[in-house]
Formats: sequence, structure tokens, C-alpha cells
Amino acid sequence: MSSPSPVAYYEGSESSTYAKVTWRLLPFLFLCYLCAYLDRINVSFAKLQMLQDLHFSDAVYGAGAGVFFVGYLLFEVPSNLILLRVGARRWIARIMITWGVISAGMMFVTTPTSFYIMRFLLGVAEAGFIPAILLYLTYWFPASRRSKVTALFMTGIPMSGVVGGPLSGWIMNHMNGSHGIAGWQWLFLLEGIPTAIVGLIAFFYLDDKVADAKWLTGSQKAMLEANLREEQPAHALHSVKDGLMHPKVLLLSLIYFFFTMGLYGVSFWLPTLVKASGVADPLDIGLLSAIPYAAAAVSMLLVSQSSDARGERRWHLAVPGVVGAAGLCASVAFAHSTPIAMIALTIGTMGVMTTISQFWVLPPAILSGAAAAAGLALANSIGSVSGVVSPYVIGLIQTGTGSTGNGVLGLAVSLIIGSVLVFTVPAALVNSRRKDGST
Repeated sequence: MSSPSPVAYYEGSESSTYAKVTWRLLPFLFLCYLCAYLDRINVSFAKLQMLQDLHFSDAVYGAGAGVFFVGYLLFEVPSNLILLRVGARRWIARIMITWGVISAGMMFVTTPTSFYIMRFLLGVAEAGFIPAILLYLTYWFPASRRSKVTALFMTGIPMSGVVGGPLSGWIMNHMNGSHGIAGWQWLFLLEGIPTAIVGLIAFFYLDDKVADAKWLTGSQKAMLEANLREEQPAHALHSVKDGLMHPKVLLLSLIYFFFTMGLYGVSFWLPTLVKASGVADPLDIGLLSAIPYAAAAVSMLLVSQSSDARGERRWHLAVPGVVGAAGLCASVAFAHSTPIAMIALTIGTMGVMTTISQFWVLPPAILSGAAAAAGLALANSIGSVSGVVSPYVIGLIQTGTGSTGNGVLGLAVSLIIGSVLVFTVPAALVNSRRKDGST
């Protein structure tokens, strides 16, 4: 009987090591992101009761939903630069604890001003979280494996819809009036406290880098670090200045802006769109809202596997953008037919969510070190501007015309623009190559 070749043994050992790292980090990081996105968009479900109780207009809601991103934008880059100094473990824990407390404090909102202030502070507290995690993943996984792990992390977005929709609907239905507290107030309280607890756990659970991981053997650490060095692109940018001002980074940031216009349109208005199709009960709205998100989680993983297997990034990003735009347009055209509108919203959500996970494979392909910390934060900051623009514009359109449809069509156009701009990025910069040189 012949023994396995050294090459086969090495490849098997490498695969098992990455599986070990993935199972150690990704489930927990996924949980962190699920908490993050749930606390960010639960206002879209609270809106179903909150506006009537507090006598807020759709324009007030749109402005409050968007002002979150003002605080987020202002503190995003400084937050990620601080992470370089204090380490990912401490800074991720700090971010989650503070935003969990503030999210729970949203239950005390009574006026438009207090609504704006709390949303702004929530943005300040959460600033830097997503680029911090994306930077953290580059400490463990080389470029050729990054699409799949990024998608696994980013499935926190659709899964927050799968979990958050039914959960939010149940809380508002069954807790409304309990102990004299409105359902939307219970929603903020019961979804904010767990985030702070997970943040505390993060402080003890995460390791800052491969060398700190006591759960890895010495040979496993050496292999992981060698792979990171070997797949480091020769053209990578390294300085903070490059990360903030280089034309390539600014182009990627612009692309992300157009894609996130569609993302936040879906995130903040999906419950409203479902309601407009003829569904009235909050729990039913929550359950139906979970369907597009569940489908999106599957599409994100399938596209990411294809992207890593082929080493191709641009088509795997642009095509979902076009599909997302088509789905949003169809949801408007068939808005008054719940079954057809749900199918269209599901297709649109699948496309939109997939663009987000696929986009975040691009910046680390050209950024390293301090440039990665600054550039990832900048791209996310510019993308977050759409979080201000998207809900506010749709809110104004709905208040002025009584219809959300035209605003949603505008978001579809944004997705098309983003998909076209993807091809202005040279393929040689972003397509990955493994250690043997194959794509």
C-alpha cells in the first residue's frame, strides 16, 4: 500500500487548519454582525407602531433612520485607526457594549429631537465595527479564501432579517402594553441588551492575531502566517494616506455607495413594502420579511464559493447587482399582488445582499496594513452616506406622493450604476491567485 504524498498530506493539513480557524471565528463573528444589523434596522419594525404612538411623519422617520449614518461616517476612520493601536479584541468588544446600551436606550425616545440624537449616538458607537471585522479576517485568511469567509460573516445581514423579522413582530404583538411599556419600546430593550453581553464575551473569546491563538499548534500558526505572506499582492498600498486618498480606494468607495443605496432601501423599507402589498399584522409582516433574507443568505454563500473557486471577482459582483435591480423594479410593478411582490422582493434582496459580501473582497486585494485599516473604513464611510440618502429620499417621496414605488426604482438605478462601475476596476488587481499561480 502506498502512503499519501507529502503534497497531498500538506494540502489536507492546510484544509483542516483553515476549517478549524473558520469554525473558531466565523460563528462568533456572524453572531456579532447579526446583533449589529439587527440593532441597526429594528427601527424599521418599530416604525410600524412608533410613528403612530409618537405622531412622527414618514419624513421624520426617514431623517432619523438616516442620521445614524452621520455619526457612523464621522467616526468610522478614527475608530479603525484606534483598532490598530489597541487590538481587535478590545476594540470590537468596546464597540458592541456601547452600541448595545444605546440601542436599548432607544425605548426612551419621545420627540423627533430625541429620536435624532439617539440614532446619531448609535452611529457613533457602532462606527468602525464592519471594517474592524473585515480587517480582522485579513489577519487569518489569504486572498484566495477570503470571498467565502467574508460571505459567511456577511450572512449576518440577511439572517438578521430571518431572525429579526419574526422576533420583532412577536415582541411588538405580545409585549405591547406589558408593564405599561409599548411594543416598540420592548423591541429596542430586548434586542439591545444581548448585544452588550456578546460584546463582553468578545473581549475574552477573540485573539488579536494568529500568533496569539493558543488553540492552534506551532506548525499550524507557521503555515497560516506563511500563506498570508505568500498571497500578499505586490501592488498593495500600505500607508494611511494611500488608504484615504488613493484613486483606486476612492473608486471602490464610490462603487460601494451605489450598492449600499440598494441595501439600505431593502433594509429599512422591506417591512413597509410587504405591508403595502396587503399584509397588515406585524407578526405576518415579520414572517414574510424573513423569506427574502433567508434566500439571500443562500445566494451569498453560493456566489462566494464560485468566486473563490474561479478566482474571479468582477462578474461575481456585477451580475448580482443587475439581478437585484430587476427584482426591485418587479416588486414595484406588482406591488399590489402579495405573492408576485414577494417573489420579486426575494430576487431583489438576493441580488442586493450578494453585492455587499462580494464587494468586500475587493479592497483587501489592493490594501495592506495601515492602508487597509484606513481604506476599509473610508469605503464603508462613503457607502454609509447612502444610509443617509436612501431612507430620507424614499421617506420624502412617500410623504409627497403617497407611494414608495418611485423611490425604490431610483435604488434600482443605483444598483445598475454600481454594476457598470465595477468594470472600471482592472481585473488583474482584484482577481485572486493561489500560491501555485493559478486563478
